[in-house]
Amino acid sequence: MRIRVLFFGALRDVAGVREDLLDLPAGARLGSVFEYYIGRFPSLKPMAPSTVLALNHEFASSSTALADGDEVAFLPPVSGGAGCYTHEIADTATGNFFALTRDPIDGGAIAKKLLRGEDGAFVNFEGVARNNTKGRPTRFLDYECYEPMAVKMMAQIGAEIAAGFAIGRIAMVHRLGRIQIGETSVSVVVTAPHRKPAFDAALEGINRLKRLVPVWKKEYFADGEVWVDGEWDEAVIKARP
Repeated sequence: MRIRVLFFGALRDVAGVREDLLDLPAGARLGSVFEYYIGRFPSLKPMAPSTVLALNHEFASSSTALADGDEVAFLPPVSGGAGCYTHEIADTATGNFFALTRDPIDGGAIAKKLLRGEDGAFVNFEGVARNNTKGRPTRFLDYECYEPMAVKMMAQIGAEIAAGFAIGRIAMVHRLGRIQIGETSVSVVVTAPHRKPAFDAALEGINRLKRLVPVWKKEYFADGEVWVDGEWDEAVIKARP
């Protein structure tokens, strides 16, 4: 059987490829694929404890059986719009919205689309590119992600937050590609009848997005660049074996 293998973030730099096709015997497991690439690219081995595996846009354990045509992705820890969306999920039943874009994000415009007559507040959290990391001047950022899985995870997080907080609607939009200093990289917008649930839901939304959605950030400095270290949500790590 033949599968498609995708590499992201620092893993892609080590492997030197964005994707690969791999022929496997029947009955092969997901974990054996990563072991194969460790043998091929030994520098991947130190990254194994923090790498999460995905199968067909879902988190999966190393013991998961593979089938012909599967898409496997190796995911390093995640780094913790008004334009054209590359991927989007618009829930017509709830009005919630989740998307990825390579254009500037306008959180206020998103909020206007979410607001209903019964809403008395909206909160728009925006993550913005800053000009330094621990005093080291930053020139710009680059974001990439596993796009079909990322927008699916945002929608899942949003649905859970909407069910757990007294809010009206929620939207999450993440920007990809080159981000200049001062530009918005991610927006979480929440509308609600009252302000406290809106604030609480927006905070929960960005916190969960940073730990669960497969998005990676590379930071560029005058003297080099680096993939920003992050960490997976504990539930993802526990589900990995």
